[in-house]
Amino acid sequence: MSFPHAVSRLRTERLKRSTRPFLARGGPHGERCAGCRLIVSHCLCALRPVVPTNAGVCLLMAEHEALKPSNTGWLIADVVPETMAFGWARTEVDPALLALLADPQWQPYVVFPGEFVAPERVTTQLLPTQAAATDKRPLFILLDATWPEARKIFKKSPYLNHLPVLSLMPEQLSRYRLRRSRRDDHLCTSEVAAVCLGLAVDTAAAQALALYLDVFTDHYLRAKQQLKVDWDDALHQQLHALLATAACAAPPV
Repeated sequence: MSFPHAVSRLRTERLKRSTRPFLARGGPHGERCAGCRLIVSHCLCALRPVVPTNAGVCLLMAEHEALKPSNTGWLIADVVPETMAFGWARTEVDPALLALLADPQWQPYVVFPGEFVAPERVTTQLLPTQAAATDKRPLFILLDATWPEARKIFKKSPYLNHLPVLSLMPEQLSRYRLRRSRRDDHLCTSEVAAVCLGLAVDTAAAQALALYLDVFTDHYLRAKQQLKVDWDDALHQQLHALLATAACAAPPV
């Protein structure tokens, strides 16, 4: 039995504080799998890829994100073992988050659009300190929230102000179909993480995460539309081929 990852633990903590049940809007009805949040007939757990990475991911999650079945930060924690997750609050900060940001093994980057940031803080590539001669590893801080919430988190988190801001320039438009966005160039959290991992040359993890998101989306929408999963289609065959490689494997259940 695999241990719950960071987002799963955050979800459990959030549910303990709730005074009433959280009801997801627009999601499929019926009993959900605790491992992948899909209804049992569309469970994805057997297809979960786990890929070792040099980079780490730190999710700062808006209040309800960990509870939403459509949240894709969960998928990052599924794939990338070095994923940390913290709930965000304006008036307090988790001491464990501050300790993580100060840990000398990491070079943190706040991932956020450079057009909203002072130019001297912005970079579009990893800093030169990430050369092989140093021990620091990239730590990508992702604001896992709606766009208005993400801007609020960025502006009202003074402990992030000294960190470089990584502004992404993805070549592709978002393929995320589970929530609406006014702009096609707004990537979901999982897509952002895949681009970051690509910059860190964690290529296998970047590819696995992108494909895993596509398969999760397929299962989620089929469950919502009461359609059976086509386990033999091209998408699933690609993920099976990826799972067969030495770079990743589904965790024990």
